[in-house]
Amino acid sequence: MARRFDHLADVEAFVTAVDKGSMTEGAIALSTTPSAISRAVSRLEARLGTQLLRRTTRRLSLTDAGRTYLDQARAAFALVDDAERAIQGQGGDVSGEVRLSVSTTYGHHRLPGMLADFAIAYPKVRVDISITNRNVDLVAEGFDIAIRLGHLPDSSLSARKIEDAHFCLVASPDYLRRMGMPETLEDLARHQCLPFVMPSTGRDALWLFRSDDRDIDWAPSGPVRIRDDVLGTVSLAVSGLGICQTYDFIARPHIEQGRLVRLLPGLEGRSRPVSLLFPPHRGISAALRALIDHLARAAARQA
Repeated sequence: MARRFDHLADVEAFVTAVDKGSMTEGAIALSTTPSAISRAVSRLEARLGTQLLRRTTRRLSLTDAGRTYLDQARAAFALVDDAERAIQGQGGDVSGEVRLSVSTTYGHHRLPGMLADFAIAYPKVRVDISITNRNVDLVAEGFDIAIRLGHLPDSSLSARKIEDAHFCLVASPDYLRRMGMPETLEDLARHQCLPFVMPSTGRDALWLFRSDDRDIDWAPSGPVRIRDDVLGTVSLAVSGLGICQTYDFIARPHIEQGRLVRLLPGLEGRSRPVSLLFPPHRGISAALRALIDHLARAAARQA
């Protein structure tokens, strides 16, 4: 009896080449050669009797048939992953490696406490963390999951919201002794604010307030502007250089230790969502599922 699925390696080569964007990158991911990937796709096309990919020297593009087949192949591989996870879950301790990307704000001030408990609960899971303010390409760069703050653009990635990160306005006691306490939003125009320059636009990020159930976007200005690392605004505020707006989870320890003072609490109420982002077509390993569930529970406890 002939084997029904002896072509699955060719299907994997096709899916990987599309996910990675080229035959070369697909070959690297599968530890083979671009010519081997090309032959695998050609065999698959011959088997199906239709063209799946349009090949140029620079890029790959899917035909209509290729797009349909890709979606179905990803779904099939996801079912296999689900079956393996079910068996692995019965086999004892969860193990494996998870590659995680996270911003400096969340990576330095929120994630450590979450991972401390995770490391105890899952000692056989290795978490490889990239802390960067660059939004990595999960698929192209081989990440399993990313933690993103803010509203997410539409994409093929799966997302799971785990909390809302609330904003607060702060300054150091030394600054307030010198410059006085602002009592209204209008007072801020006379103070030394610490705006952060958004890398994507080159413009100062707006400060977000809420008054009488109305959202207010306010443009800060001051003699010092911060680029690249938004945590610099907090460091400079602690040093007495001015007022900054930051996430409550960053400011809270400084406030509790007397290094910062909360300002204009009546204008608080705005927040940004925090989400876990992961590629759905890869399936979710037992290790990744354990991390996703743990981060969601930990965020709920710390909120």
